[in-house]
Amino acid sequence: MSDRLPYQYVVLRCVPRVDREEFVNIGVVLHCEAAGFLDAAGHVREGAVRALAPDADIDGVRVALDGIRAVCHGEAGPGRPDLPTPGRRFGWIAAPRSTVLQPGPVHSGMTSDPAATLAELVGCYVG
Repeated sequence: MSDRLPYQYVVLRCVPRVDREEFVNIGVVLHCEAAGFLDAAGHVREGAVRALAPDADIDGVRVALDGIRAVCHGEAGPGRPDLPTPGRRFGWIAAPRSTVLQPGPVHSGMTSDPAATLAELVGCYVG
Protein backbone atom coordinates (compact mmCIF):
# COMPACT_ATOMS: atom_id res chain seq x y z
CA MET A 1 0.00 0.00 0.00
CA SER A 2 1.37 3.39 -1.00
CA ASP A 3 1.20 6.57 1.04
CA ARG A 4 1.56 8.66 -2.11
CA LEU A 5 -1.39 10.85 -2.97
CA PRO A 6 -2.36 12.49 -6.28
CA TYR A 7 -2.07 16.25 -6.58
CA GLN A 8 -2.56 18.98 -9.16
CA TYR A 9 -0.64 22.21 -9.52
CA VAL A 10 -0.40 25.34 -11.61
CA VAL A 11 2.53 27.67 -12.05
CA LEU A 12 1.60 31.32 -11.54
CA ARG A 13 2.96 33.64 -14.18
CA CYS A 14 3.46 37.38 -14.10
CA VAL A 15 2.58 38.70 -17.55
CA PRO A 16 3.40 42.41 -17.23
CA ARG A 17 2.44 43.16 -20.83
CA VAL A 18 -0.46 40.89 -21.72
CA ASP A 19 -0.26 41.99 -25.37
CA ARG A 20 3.25 40.49 -25.68
CA GLU A 21 2.45 37.23 -23.84
CA GLU A 22 5.91 37.17 -22.19
CA PHE A 23 5.96 35.97 -18.62
CA VAL A 24 8.02 35.30 -15.52
CA ASN A 25 7.13 32.44 -13.18
CA ILE A 26 6.46 33.81 -9.70
CA GLY A 27 4.59 31.09 -7.82
CA VAL A 28 2.99 27.67 -7.66
CA VAL A 29 -0.40 26.58 -6.34
CA LEU A 30 -0.69 22.93 -5.26
CA HIS A 31 -3.93 21.10 -4.49
CA CYS A 32 -3.97 17.63 -2.95
CA GLU A 33 -7.62 16.74 -2.37
CA ALA A 34 -6.91 13.52 -0.48
CA ALA A 35 -4.81 15.44 2.07
CA GLY A 36 -7.14 18.46 2.21
CA PHE A 37 -4.22 20.61 1.07
CA LEU A 38 -4.35 23.80 -1.00
CA ASP A 39 -1.60 26.37 -0.79
CA ALA A 40 0.46 28.79 -2.85
CA ALA A 41 4.09 29.78 -2.53
CA GLY A 42 6.50 31.91 -4.49
CA HIS A 43 7.95 35.36 -4.78
CA VAL A 44 8.09 38.18 -7.31
CA ARG A 45 11.41 38.25 -9.13
CA GLU A 46 11.47 42.01 -9.59
CA GLY A 47 14.50 42.13 -11.89
CA ALA A 48 13.05 39.55 -14.26
CA VAL A 49 9.67 41.28 -14.37
CA ARG A 50 11.28 44.69 -14.95
CA ALA A 51 13.34 43.22 -17.81
CA LEU A 52 10.03 42.59 -19.60
CA ALA A 53 8.33 45.79 -18.49
CA PRO A 54 10.43 48.48 -16.76
CA ASP A 55 7.28 50.26 -15.57
CA ALA A 56 5.61 47.12 -14.15
CA ASP A 57 3.55 47.57 -10.98
CA ILE A 58 5.62 45.25 -8.76
CA ASP A 59 3.64 46.12 -5.63
CA GLY A 60 0.42 45.27 -7.48
CA VAL A 61 1.86 41.89 -8.52
CA ARG A 62 2.82 41.16 -4.92
CA VAL A 63 -0.70 42.07 -3.77
CA ALA A 64 -2.16 39.75 -6.43
CA LEU A 65 0.12 36.89 -5.32
CA ASP A 66 -0.89 37.46 -1.69
CA GLY A 67 -4.52 37.43 -2.85
CA ILE A 68 -4.03 33.99 -4.41
CA ARG A 69 -2.60 32.72 -1.12
CA ALA A 70 -5.64 34.14 0.69
CA VAL A 71 -8.00 32.39 -1.74
CA CYS A 72 -6.15 29.12 -1.09
CA HIS A 73 -6.81 29.53 2.63
CA GLY A 74 -10.46 30.50 2.11
CA GLU A 75 -9.96 34.02 3.48
CA ALA A 76 -12.73 36.46 2.65
CA GLY A 77 -11.96 39.81 1.13
CA PRO A 78 -12.85 42.28 -1.60
CA GLY A 79 -12.67 40.68 -5.05
CA ARG A 80 -12.14 37.20 -3.68
CA PRO A 81 -14.55 34.37 -4.43
CA ASP A 82 -16.54 32.78 -1.62
CA LEU A 83 -15.93 29.13 -2.46
CA PRO A 84 -16.52 26.50 0.24
CA THR A 85 -14.00 23.79 -0.70
CA PRO A 86 -10.32 23.70 -1.59
CA GLY A 87 -11.17 21.98 -4.87
CA ARG A 88 -13.50 24.77 -5.94
CA ARG A 89 -10.93 27.39 -4.90
CA PHE A 90 -8.23 25.58 -6.92
CA GLY A 91 -10.57 25.50 -9.92
CA TRP A 92 -11.11 29.26 -9.63
CA ILE A 93 -7.35 29.90 -9.35
CA ALA A 94 -6.53 27.59 -12.28
CA ALA A 95 -9.13 29.13 -14.62
CA PRO A 96 -7.55 30.97 -17.56
CA ARG A 97 -7.61 34.75 -17.38
CA SER A 98 -6.10 37.66 -19.21
CA THR A 99 -4.55 39.65 -16.38
CA VAL A 100 -1.06 40.42 -15.14
CA LEU A 101 -1.10 37.33 -12.88
CA GLN A 102 -2.08 34.20 -14.83
CA PRO A 103 -2.10 30.46 -14.09
CA GLY A 104 -0.29 28.14 -16.47
CA PRO A 105 -1.72 24.77 -17.45
CA VAL A 106 -2.76 22.28 -14.77
CA HIS A 107 -0.21 19.52 -14.14
CA SER A 108 -0.40 16.51 -11.84
CA GLY A 109 1.78 14.18 -9.85
CA MET A 110 2.00 12.00 -6.76
CA THR A 111 3.29 13.02 -3.33
CA SER A 112 3.55 11.82 0.24
CA ASP A 113 4.14 15.38 1.51
CA PRO A 114 2.20 18.13 -0.29
CA ALA A 115 3.95 21.00 1.52
CA ALA A 116 7.40 19.66 0.66
CA THR A 117 6.34 19.06 -2.94
CA LEU A 118 5.08 22.64 -3.16
CA ALA A 119 8.45 23.89 -1.94
CA GLU A 120 10.25 21.67 -4.50
CA LEU A 121 8.06 22.95 -7.34
CA VAL A 122 8.67 26.57 -6.33
CA GLY A 123 12.41 25.87 -6.33
CA CYS A 124 12.16 24.27 -9.76
CA TYR A 125 9.89 26.80 -11.48
CA VAL A 126 10.46 30.08 -9.64
CA GLY A 127 13.95 29.73 -8.24
